[in-house]
Amino acid sequence: MGDAPLPSEHVLIVFYQHMPEPLQEEFRRKFAGAEVTIYQSQPGVPVPPELFHSATILVTFTDLPDLKDATNLKLIHTFSAGLDHLMQHPILRESNIPITTSSGIHGPPIAEWTVMNWLVSSRKYVQTYEAQKGHRWDSKTQYMRGMHDQVGKKVGILGYGSIGRQIARVSTALGMTVHAHTASPRPTEESRRDTHYIVPGTGDPAGSIPVSWHHGTDRESIRSFLALGLDHLVVSLPLTPETTHLLGTEEFAILSDNSHHHSAKPYVTNISRGKVIDQKALIDALKSGVLSGAALDVTDPEPLPEDDPLWDAPNVQISPHISSLGSEYLPRSLDIVVLNLGRLKRGEALVNAYNRRRGY
Repeated sequence: MGDAPLPSEHVLIVFYQHMPEPLQEEFRRKFAGAEVTIYQSQPGVPVPPELFHSATILVTFTDLPDLKDATNLKLIHTFSAGLDHLMQHPILRESNIPITTSSGIHGPPIAEWTVMNWLVSSRKYVQTYEAQKGHRWDSKTQYMRGMHDQVGKKVGILGYGSIGRQIARVSTALGMTVHAHTASPRPTEESRRDTHYIVPGTGDPAGSIPVSWHHGTDRESIRSFLALGLDHLVVSLPLTPETTHLLGTEEFAILSDNSHHHSAKPYVTNISRGKVIDQKALIDALKSGVLSGAALDVTDPEPLPEDDPLWDAPNVQISPHISSLGSEYLPRSLDIVVLNLGRLKRGEALVNAYNRRRGY
């Protein structure tokens, strides 16, 4: 996004890691004309309240002020897409300060992470990597069974937000078909548009990629979606009381029983929150062959204990909640702030506004 003149604004950026000077200078350029304070918070140490007193815009991940120190705030922007880690804070529960999220910036890296894991599994990358380390030229017959490509596979995306839309975009490039599931019905072209922030040139802004749309928050609606004959299930949902342990033994069985592809049973990818899946049920489904594999950037709990049986489940690929990371992350997040400051000035609706009633 371009620079914007922001007279009289004081932008306070609080982050738990050191920001290199070139990155700090980039942030100051984004908020040209505003006072910018960049503060590195420390674990377990409250941010000095006087820093919040004069701030009109707060950009943060976990550090929020007490209500009495937030009297000048016009906007709070979070570096995260979900706010489940802040749900009980008085700022969210007792104030009307507008809050925006970084939803939309995660699509490109998480889509790449997702496809990477699909291909690591389907192209038997780990086997070739181990052979290379052992200086072995394996026989081709060791790779024939179970190796396959993605053309013609059906991808079900449970939660068709900005992340799901970019996964849909790259899936179609691989020759796959996409089926979308949302909480609310999307019967019209207008209702299928993405109204959140979108990294330019990515995603599915018009909602034109899915070959079918499905909706509902009750368990029967979810199970109907899982019965479509999916080869991949991508879980991209916010964590709410309704989505906690949404997927368990019966859901995995429905997913598996309705998949008829000859090469493999369905593959589950979770890039939302670990608690959306019943983890024991997932382990059992992997061990029994109900599922062919799983890619998990999130677990329950996090960090995953060293002795947790999930580590040793068949064909599971686990990463420590890093699928969204990259050098582009923080600058893209602040692009949303710049965009919303212009909207505040013009009295327009904010992009990525947090809905206190819905919880996301």
